[in-house]
Parts: sequence; C-alpha cells; structure tokens
Amino acid sequence: MKICVIAVGNVKDRFYKEAVSEYAKRISRFCDFEMMETKEEKIPDHAGESIIAQIKKAEMENINKKLALLDSQKAVRKYIAVALDIKGKSLDSVAFAKKLEDYMSLGNPNICFIIGGSLGLHDDILKKADLRLSLSVMTFPHVLARVILAEQIYRAFKIINGQKYHK
Repeated sequence: MKICVIAVGNVKDRFYKEAVSEYAKRISRFCDFEMMETKEEKIPDHAGESIIAQIKKAEMENINKKLALLDSQKAVRKYIAVALDIKGKSLDSVAFAKKLEDYMSLGNPNICFIIGGSLGLHDDILKKADLRLSLSVMTFPHVLARVILAEQIYRAFKIINGQKYHK
C-alpha cells in the first residue's frame, strides 16, 4: 500500500519540515508514504477572476503531472484521490480511520491526498476526486495543513491497528 500527498508549494520553515518528516517516518511503519511538492504560482496583488482561473489551471497542470508520474509506476498504477477542500466532508479521527481502512480493503489500496495552493484546487480536480475532505472550517496555512494531514494519517493507522495513541 502507498499513500502519497501532492501539495502545491514548498515548505520553507524548518519546524514544518521537521514535523512533516517526523510523521512521514512514523507513517512509514504502516505503509509506503511519500510527500510530493509542485510549483506554486505567484498571485499578483488585486488579481481578478481570470488571473485566478489561470493560476488554478497552472497549478492543476502541475498536480496532474505528479498524478501521471504515479500512474506510470507499476506499484501505484491506480489510486484513490482525496482532494482537500474547505467545502469537503468533515470527518473526526475515528471516521477518517474507518475511511482509510475501507479504502485499504478495496483491491487498490493506494491513496493520494491533494492539497492545493492558497487559492484552493481547480474544479476539475475536485470533480475527479473520490473524496473531498475538509480538515476544518478554519483556514490554515497550506504547510500547516500538511502537518495536520500527516498527523491524522498516522493517528488513523494507530486506530486501525488498535495501538495506543488516540485520545
């Protein structure tokens, strides 16, 4: 089983990098885990709707390149796409663990989480996603969303395996 996270932009702050790295190490005890980054487009001040649409499209194309790369790897020929979206479904940690367990029980347990840039994800990605997931109705920096997601994936594996950590 493989879980990957495709995220728009690079993590620059050391404390975020260390947190993601720590959870990646913990998750790797349960599955193959990979964090992939794509280019974040610059957003000009006072960008109008057409500029925002162009930026989201460019970021979508970069995400699609990473997805195509996953498709080309024999071990990850198919995957379940989970798009992080503030308007997506909210799950508590136990329900999230159950969702991951359900996905793992399918013939294809490979899961790819997709985190957009500060403008969110392009509608085409949201429409193609198997699940639109909201981490919270609050707004977080996208690098913090990576940490939160990685922690929740780790927590889910602990719950699934009946191991102490949850609560």
